[in-house]
Amino acid sequence: MAHCINEEAEKILDKEYKVLDKGFIRLVDYLGNDERIVQAARVSYGNGTKSYRQDKGLINYLLRNDHTSPFEQVVFTFHVKAPIFVARQWVRHRTARINEISGRYSVMKDDCYVPSPDKIALQSEDNKQGRKNECVPEEVSNEVRDILIKNSEDTFKSYNELLDMGIAREISRINLPLSMYTEFYWQIDLHNLFHFLKLRLDAHAQYEIRAYAEVMLEMVSKVCPIATDAFKNLKLGSVTFSQREMEAIKAMLKGEEVELEKREKEIFESKLK
Repeated sequence: MAHCINEEAEKILDKEYKVLDKGFIRLVDYLGNDERIVQAARVSYGNGTKSYRQDKGLINYLLRNDHTSPFEQVVFTFHVKAPIFVARQWVRHRTARINEISGRYSVMKDDCYVPSPDKIALQSEDNKQGRKNECVPEEVSNEVRDILIKNSEDTFKSYNELLDMGIAREISRINLPLSMYTEFYWQIDLHNLFHFLKLRLDAHAQYEIRAYAEVMLEMVSKVCPIATDAFKNLKLGSVTFSQREMEAIKAMLKGEEVELEKREKEIFESKLK
């Protein structure tokens, strides 16, 4: 296989894309592109890249039918600066290689995330892990931001006092807040990256990690435009129906009554919206 270079991807290498108030994401390196995907898929036939139309058709076929191994031939390395609570959600995806800054070796920077006023909301009443869509009144958001800022300032003051006392960094760091920014290198193949993006671009994902996923999707499109377009069409906006749901759809098309349990019917109807 030939070494794959994408001119649009080369333009964004090491370019820092700002995310949230103090975070960023950079594409450090990549291996392969759309061409590599089709090369890997056709290797058993001894055929490489063909026309754009044929390559696009093949990539769409592979993704639609979950033939994932050719997408694993494309690899990305990102440098990410994100709040710790975002990073902890991030590393739940265990199909990547990660190397994070260590508070045992380094003195941590006084960089803490403070949400913008329009992202501060009350707890959702129907989503145990999320916030409401409406932001709180301005006076409330200002009070919340003041509390968060004061807390991080007080915590870092204590942290620096412990360091000045000569206390070990691994002990001094233990009270640092989840809002503190951390940095890490993250390497992942395209198949698993698409899985990450499908979950983290979902409307139910927390806004802060969704903001990183949106930027990352744009970066991936520079490296693999055909595959990214197929992902948006076939996976990102797609819905999977169960066997019983498919039976219900067939019944609806015939004008028949849909027979599903109450909760099952609620989920089914939400998919149809």
